Amino acid sequence: MLEPTWVYRHDLESGERVAIARPEKPAWSVPTLNRAGTHLIYTRQDRHPAGGQIHLVDVEGREDREILNFGDQVKVTAHWFPDGERILVLSESRDGRAQDHYSLGVYHWPSGEMRWLLDDPARSIEAARVSPEGTIVVEELRGARRVPSYLNPDSGAETPFARMAGNLQPLGRAAGGAWVARYYAATSPCELVRLGTLEVYSLTHVWDHTDLHLSRLTPAEDFRWHSEDGLEIQGWLYRARPNPRRAVLYVHGGPTWHSEDDVNAQIQYLVSRGFNVLDVNYRGSTGFGLKFREAIKEDGWGGREQADIAAAAEALIEAGLADPGRIGVTGTSYGGYSTWFQITHYPPEVIAAAAPICGMTDLVIDYTTTRPDLRPYSEEMMGGSPDQVPERFHERSPIHFVQNIRGHLLIVQGDRDPNVTPEHVRQVVKRLETHHIPYEVLNFEDEGHGINKPANQERLYEHLAAFFDRALKRKT
Repeated sequence: MLEPTWVYRHDLESGERVAIARPEKPAWSVPTLNRAGTHLIYTRQDRHPAGGQIHLVDVEGREDREILNFGDQVKVTAHWFPDGERILVLSESRDGRAQDHYSLGVYHWPSGEMRWLLDDPARSIEAARVSPEGTIVVEELRGARRVPSYLNPDSGAETPFARMAGNLQPLGRAAGGAWVARYYAATSPCELVRLGTLEVYSLTHVWDHTDLHLSRLTPAEDFRWHSEDGLEIQGWLYRARPNPRRAVLYVHGGPTWHSEDDVNAQIQYLVSRGFNVLDVNYRGSTGFGLKFREAIKEDGWGGREQADIAAAAEALIEAGLADPGRIGVTGTSYGGYSTWFQITHYPPEVIAAAAPICGMTDLVIDYTTTRPDLRPYSEEMMGGSPDQVPERFHERSPIHFVQNIRGHLLIVQGDRDPNVTPEHVRQVVKRLETHHIPYEVLNFEDEGHGINKPANQERLYEHLAAFFDRALKRKT
């Protein structure tokens, strides 16, 4: 079914809905309209699941054409400038040849002129956008920390923002020329700030609107270890005081995503309940450059990124932050899949308890029951569809290894999840019972992909802490 990924013009007064762009294959995309309201740009993946080409279509749907294509397997993102004619381009390649960095440039669609501004293999640029007044904001990430700068699109002159603890995400200039930005850290909830010459001024005054006190937030420490093949992996360590010698690994979703020095309520709650927590940025994560992000595709899901996570548990034991048999793991979405993988592939001395949240158990079920626009991502990561590489889909699906589980298991699922459907739980429960593997299930009838409602999060966090408390008790 392709219609869900078509682009429509919807008349709010008459209710008329007209399809103005019809991609040949399902693809996830966020169409954006230029300021003049005449044209949209959107992404297609008709050529290859790993690629992405930018199309331009007028609001009447008379002309839909490809304007940016740097290779069938090359991803490119695009953002409008205020003039509605120039487009900011961030591409994995300039000419179709593989490279380990992003190139940034400006495309003028009426003339077809492409002008590259940044093309430096030493730079770890992972995102860029245009501020409301037309300045390019460059988001470079080094070790999962933001190192922003701004760029004049005409002269190409680049200016870095002052380095500071935490993360700064510039948004645009206010009247008078001062920059407005988002600022956040594990000990500083996100707020809007104005950047002065020597100081940062809060605009939202977040501490005036919460009962939370700084002393109740645990800072994130940069923590490093090496995986089984020697690759250095980074994570954020949150220490409970005093050291409880038990820990929980937190695995982010995506996998094309990364964890930052930021307030994570689930992590902070677990720390407050007496667990050291290590938030893992396994290979495949963003935040460490294009080469690190693409490394997960060398094996496909369920490859060496899982060894990165297991090595994190061993690093905690070596550092004296957990005893063998006193480490649990949890995560949502791909983090839930990784949680399933850990408990089915590693002994309880390494992974003693697992609480997968909305996690895939069978990658074939995931491919056939998920949203159509997410299937190209599975094909990209696995090197094909279940019909093309059936053995890989089978061997990387935790459902086929539940008989190996020797630790404690809590399954968390949203009953309305369109991404990782409840069919995963139905099928894995049958396998667990066949092999007489004990488990618990925590369902949320009113949740989709992830547990997001505050009341439900309160219930989830309390349940997680109680589960890990029982599972990771000190052995006498």
